[in-house]
Amino acid sequence: MKNTAVLLSGGVDSSVALKLLKEQGHNITAFYLKIWLEDELAHLGTCPWEQDLSYVKKVCKKENIPLKVIPLQQEYFDRVVSYAIAEIKVGRTPNPDIFCNQRIKFGAFLDYIDNSFNYIASGHYAKVITKEDGTCMLTTSPDAIKDQTYFLSYLTQAQLKRLIFPLGDYTKEQVRKLAQQFDLPTKDRKDSQGICFLGKVKFTDFIKHYLGVKEGDLIEFETNNKLGTHNGFYFYTIGQRQGLGLAGGPWYVVKKDPAQNIVYISRSYYDADKKRDSFVVKNCNWISGAVPHKNKLQVKMRHGANKYDCNVELLSDNSARVNLQENDQGIAPGQFAVFYNDTICLGAGVIDAQI
Repeated sequence: MKNTAVLLSGGVDSSVALKLLKEQGHNITAFYLKIWLEDELAHLGTCPWEQDLSYVKKVCKKENIPLKVIPLQQEYFDRVVSYAIAEIKVGRTPNPDIFCNQRIKFGAFLDYIDNSFNYIASGHYAKVITKEDGTCMLTTSPDAIKDQTYFLSYLTQAQLKRLIFPLGDYTKEQVRKLAQQFDLPTKDRKDSQGICFLGKVKFTDFIKHYLGVKEGDLIEFETNNKLGTHNGFYFYTIGQRQGLGLAGGPWYVVKKDPAQNIVYISRSYYDADKKRDSFVVKNCNWISGAVPHKNKLQVKMRHGANKYDCNVELLSDNSARVNLQENDQGIAPGQFAVFYNDTICLGAGVIDAQI
């Protein structure tokens, strides 16, 4: 019998994943990872972790599954939050959720359970397929909108060999129906949104807590005229239009100068002459362990159904130049570009610079 550790979040997806594995005969222990920074951020807002845990307990009670709560707040701060703060501080746009999967859920937690479990399972929408030579491939789920391979793109072979994603062949609609069919306590819960450690805390409040306020100039990109002030370049992302507080817009953030604390803005962000179709990625993680043989691939710059056809020119084993077949208006240093060959997620790199 397979000893399987199932990560529960208190949502419908992980609950259905647990039930499916139970029906398949796995010997299951459920785990809830406590990563909310309640001591650090308590004054900024509330986190639903207690409510989440109450749902986890209800699911485990109904299915007669043992539950363990694992506190990983310090590990989460050291391995994920500190990275996010450091990236924001130098004007880049981090993705904490990708590192949460690589460094916490399937990193620190995998180290915690060691070899006492054959597998770790979660409610992610993705699939792991093992080839004849033993190499694991990460492939997309049928639900293009819910597919979560983007967030799993920094995983390694060692991690994938231990993972099971029971929802890999399902759409969200099918999972909702299964939750009703199984009469799970989470069957009517809405999906959670946002970065996992923030809860109901606004991202801007989180940044302000760690980096404070630093007044600087809002400069029109084309004229170099000062149009207003801001509270810190690190509150802004390339392509952003909301929150600038200026009349005569819409205004878009087109460039940041961290050294001078300047945010450059423009009303002509989408003009035809402003091409945004090439960038360099570094720190690439190729899931198979080898660089891809093809240079015509697809790429995502954010979670969702949208992929671009692209040409990838390898500069080294862990860096590449990417040329999109069409423009993307939100290419920002620090974001992850995730590469695909049809349904296979090949891995990801961190956007270093737009060309």
